[in-house]
Amino acid sequence: MNFHTRKLLKLNLAPWRMATVGGLLLSGLLVVAGRAFYLQGLNTDYLQGKGDAVANRNLTLPAHRGQVADRHGQLLAISTPVESLWARSAELELTGEQRAYLARVLDMSARELSSRLDRTSRNEFSIRRPVTPEQAARITAMGVPGLHLRREFRRYYPAGEVAAHVVGFTNVDDLGQEGVERAYQDWLAGREGERRIMRDRRGNTIRDLAPIKTAQMGGNLALALDLKIQYLAHRELAAAIATHKAKGGSVVVLDAKTGEILALANQPIFNPNNRRDYDPNSMRNRAVIDTFEPGSTVKPFVAAAVLERGLFQPDSIIDTPPTWRVGNKLVRDEHPHPQMTVSEIIQKSSNVGAVKMAMMLTPQQNWEVLHRAGFGQMPGSGFPGESAGRLRDASIWRPVEQATMAYGYGLSVSLLQLTRAYMAFAND
Repeated sequence: MNFHTRKLLKLNLAPWRMATVGGLLLSGLLVVAGRAFYLQGLNTDYLQGKGDAVANRNLTLPAHRGQVADRHGQLLAISTPVESLWARSAELELTGEQRAYLARVLDMSARELSSRLDRTSRNEFSIRRPVTPEQAARITAMGVPGLHLRREFRRYYPAGEVAAHVVGFTNVDDLGQEGVERAYQDWLAGREGERRIMRDRRGNTIRDLAPIKTAQMGGNLALALDLKIQYLAHRELAAAIATHKAKGGSVVVLDAKTGEILALANQPIFNPNNRRDYDPNSMRNRAVIDTFEPGSTVKPFVAAAVLERGLFQPDSIIDTPPTWRVGNKLVRDEHPHPQMTVSEIIQKSSNVGAVKMAMMLTPQQNWEVLHRAGFGQMPGSGFPGESAGRLRDASIWRPVEQATMAYGYGLSVSLLQLTRAYMAFAND
């Protein structure tokens, strides 16, 4: 190689260009180093927060719901820990073979399982709540990313259908839906807790970091209900319905001295431990919600009104013809007697006698007795949906309406209202 050839291979750059390029490279290096020092040495919260957002999660700790018992401590509602199967859609990795196996484990059809797994609207969703211990063990052994078990509580009702309309039930989220479970939801529910955990890329918990908030157990609830009397009421009601081929019925038993509900039963019934086959018609608490015209059960209040005002005595004799006209209304007795005492009018349930006594009073006097007995007012039991019935203002009563109300038509009551009103007689 001669001199001229070597000269062609020589890179002839001006010194200022090399200095400029070197300076730019050094400046970039210093910027990167400075930024790294700032993030890793001075301001570590940013990267730590980014890492925590990926690896760390706040896990909700369910609260243990309080127990419900009768007046003697017999348990009516308790909560037990169970496992539920959840999935995280962003991490879920299931092969076709694993899907088929999971469907067999959960005793579900492949189509039903696919409809639950292929949800894209939520990052985390439930697949089965709850699962049995055997199912939980087999699911854990699969080791599928994105599937995880969550500890929850499930409500059980030892008395089953016997006390179902009193105790009520909770839904899958353990929220009270009917009965005292709903009425005392805030007291029974407690407060959920929270703890922070660290997860690996498969979603498995690898470290329990710290509790943020401790779960608080719900309060226990003792009812006035007597489970023994409740069972007898349930049994006798079922027998009466079978005998008379009725569609339904209700029983209410109150303590005449205190007003406490010792038993309350309805038919049709439902099993609160079976949440899959609920029928709204069976779940309705008829004794509290449904109203009806009370008929002849109102007559003792008419007698009480005239006795209280001294218009009659229990042995006062009243003429009771077969029929009696009030306005354009003809009142009749099915089994007439020419004369009856006030006591006999109640014993024989005479419509004519009740109307003749009621018409001795003003509409306001009639209304006051019924109002004081609780008609047209909430019984105050605390049951969800309890009815006040209907008792119209006395100022709009016509004579014929005052007459029909004397034997229980033109007003409405619930069975609980009527039972509560009769405490005036049972309590002397």
